[in-house]
Amino acid sequence: MFRSAGVRFAVVYALLLAASAAALALFLWWSTAGLLDRQTETAIRADAQGLSERWEEGGLPALVLTIDERLSGNVDDDAVYLLTNARMQRVAGNLAGWPSIVREPDTWYELPVQRAGILSLALVWRYDLPGGYHLLIGRDVQVRAQLRRLLTDALLWALVIVAAMAVAGALIVRSLLRRTLANVSTTANAIAAGDFAQRVKLSGRGDEFDQLAEVINDMLDRIGRLMDGVKQVSNAIAHDLRTPITRARARLEEASLRASSPEALRAAIDRATADLDGIVAVFQALMRISEIEAGSRRSAFATLDLAPPLADLAELYGAVAEEKGVTLSADIPERLPAHGDRELIQQAVANLLDNAVKFSPPGGTVRLQARPAAAGVEVLVADQGAGIPPEDLKRATERFFRGESARSTPGAGLGLALVQAVAQLHGGTLRLEDAAPGLAATLSLPAPEEPAHG
Repeated sequence: MFRSAGVRFAVVYALLLAASAAALALFLWWSTAGLLDRQTETAIRADAQGLSERWEEGGLPALVLTIDERLSGNVDDDAVYLLTNARMQRVAGNLAGWPSIVREPDTWYELPVQRAGILSLALVWRYDLPGGYHLLIGRDVQVRAQLRRLLTDALLWALVIVAAMAVAGALIVRSLLRRTLANVSTTANAIAAGDFAQRVKLSGRGDEFDQLAEVINDMLDRIGRLMDGVKQVSNAIAHDLRTPITRARARLEEASLRASSPEALRAAIDRATADLDGIVAVFQALMRISEIEAGSRRSAFATLDLAPPLADLAELYGAVAEEKGVTLSADIPERLPAHGDRELIQQAVANLLDNAVKFSPPGGTVRLQARPAAAGVEVLVADQGAGIPPEDLKRATERFFRGESARSTPGAGLGLALVQAVAQLHGGTLRLEDAAPGLAATLSLPAPEEPAHG
């Protein structure tokens, strides 16, 4: 039973409540019954001080006279005095004899006494005087003792009631906790059984359990999106790879049956090999994207200057664009500090340039622009091609996604997915916008951190 978190929380709640109630009861007892006892002791000490002064001033006669005066003037009839000689014979006071249990001086005694034939309870203090005389001073505390017992009984009953309330409250806390956790457990069991539409119900109170439910629901939504993505990727792989694999098989089969010469057979094998190389390239791109998304390349991060690699890319793709009749315009500063993986950033910009040149019409212009920004560095690649329809912009970075205008061109739909993975790895963003005409892709990367100065 104590393995249950609900039981442990309930026990802790009950113990805290009981401890708080006990502390309150002790304070009340100390501030009431304890106060009465302290007042009685203070009165006895003050009385003793006065009698001591009378003894020093007038000796035994003055002391006896003072005791008689105080007894006669005691309106509350609660004073207790007894003065005895060396043989413990009564000299003055309202007690018949010396109590046998009062033996030590300067010690408090609470004992039953008989005054005027009535048995009562008194708090007394013994003083030894010169000449063998002994003085007993006290107060009748019978009423106060009764009040103290009543107060003690009331506090004890209050503790019993509080203990019962603590147990009841603990059971309620346990029930509420179990009910709340049962909601999460039911949803988890449903998810484990394959019902991914289930979500943790919110109470609407906005408390910590609702916050936990929202986090769990967000996590389940993300898992659902990831699973949908995996499903879409699987379907896309099956769809996009089926054609080249079938084509390679058909070419090999045709060459095996109908090749009339070694040259024809070799040509068929070369074409099939090219198809298979394309398939291998797709899998390599998928593995590279997975590697980037896993963050395993963060160890290669360093502060670098992006200007030289961007200039190299501009020179490389300038030649490619020229062969297609496209102009590549580059605007790169002399120095562009950034922080990240040089190879991955270069690969991401190369993918953007490759797409821009590929989809630009003859006579069009591809623009490569890099500039410092408030948050770091921005690299813009814009073309004058058909662009991406607004309804497809949000899906453009999904793996294997290809718009209608791109289905007739070579590629597997992984270029922008890799750029997006590189941006996320670096803590940056990839923004796709309509360039009217064409597409403008902006890769934002964070600036290098400033070194700390001691």
